[in-house]
Amino acid sequence: MPRATGTKRAILDAALTLAATRGITGTTMDDVAELAGVAKGSLYYNFSSKDKLFEALLQEGVGALADTLRGARTGLQGPAALESLITVLLDRIEANAGLAKLMAAEIFRTDRAWQKTLFALRHDALAVFAEAIAEARPTTAAAGTSGLMASSVFGAVLMAGLEWLVFEPDRDRDEVTAAILESLSGGLLAPPSREL
Repeated sequence: MPRATGTKRAILDAALTLAATRGITGTTMDDVAELAGVAKGSLYYNFSSKDKLFEALLQEGVGALADTLRGARTGLQGPAALESLITVLLDRIEANAGLAKLMAAEIFRTDRAWQKTLFALRHDALAVFAEAIAEARPTTAAAGTSGLMASSVFGAVLMAGLEWLVFEPDRDRDEVTAAILESLSGGLLAPPSREL
């Protein structure tokens, strides 16, 4: 989906800003129009309802994320691809914390009009992780668990990224990537090494 411009862009940006702080339920179309600096008629001309507005916002954001992830693993396989995906996902979270917060809040909601759209887009993004996991661990593909593992990795990176931005913003992104990779590589479950 191409990135919106002009009035649509202003409306989508305003909706994201408000939803990131108030949640979708706490965001009204009047508030969006006011923050976007557009008349309500213009808002409703571009988006016939609040559901259509947030569906478009999530479709644009998650769709762009899936495209970015596909690009991040170009030419890479296995562990190198996973490291690249994690790094790029953290970069996208840092660049668009509002969308990351919205995704975290909405991903498990099943009562939203845009749930099918979000599910399909989420599936596209997770498929990129699943492919890299299946390459790194062929037994996961055979066992049918690479999708579940992809969901685990994606969710861990999303939550770690938000944790980083909210509570440890001075920490370097490479440190966050290293901590996630250490967790994924069994570092948490490996017995502590004894130093002599």
